[in-house]
Amino acid sequence: MIEAYKRLWPDRQGIQRITTQEELEKSILVELNDELTHPRVRKSVEEKLALATERIGQSNLTVHEKNALLQLYKKLAAH
Repeated sequence: MIEAYKRLWPDRQGIQRITTQEELEKSILVELNDELTHPRVRKSVEEKLALATERIGQSNLTVHEKNALLQLYKKLAAH
């Protein structure tokens, strides 16, 4: 799943250094919580999940990779 995530975000800074499931989950949580955006303009977890779902759906990943990433995003968003 790490390789699929790297292909989903090829130009995002720091993504290519992810090597463990823990690092992958931390990166997704940072994304879902919009932590790299100024607090006044942050989007909600629901909005970020919707954007990620759209990006995953439009990607060139395999159906299996898409489903696995979507499940991980949804699991992490629920926490």
